[in-house]
Amino acid sequence: MAGTRGIVLLAHGSRDPLWRQPMQQVATRMREYDANVLVTCAYLELARPDLATATAQLLTQGARSISVVPMFLGVGLHVREDLPRLVAEVKALHPHLELTLQPAIGEDSRMVNLMAQIALL
Repeated sequence: MAGTRGIVLLAHGSRDPLWRQPMQQVATRMREYDANVLVTCAYLELARPDLATATAQLLTQGARSISVVPMFLGVGLHVREDLPRLVAEVKALHPHLELTLQPAIGEDSRMVNLMAQIALL
């Protein structure tokens, strides 16, 4: 069924609204690739919405399963400790929801290869 898959792009956050533009561009590009996917951005701190709010928004739009994609290059305490705790809190709020925490994008070999190619230009 169209519109049942949701994705939250979860980034660190910043008070500077310009910092959010790349994340929003990723979300826009995802919608161009797949018009049926429900995608939104969320932030760990210093910006809104947070994960719980973004998840609730996707549920309101009809998402039945949601993947949380950490948009982090490095795997520090936020990724190892904070994100699993936040996802568990959201799961407790919505026990019927299939909520999956994906690996951080910096752990994906495709991202490593792409960054190496860009740096070599």
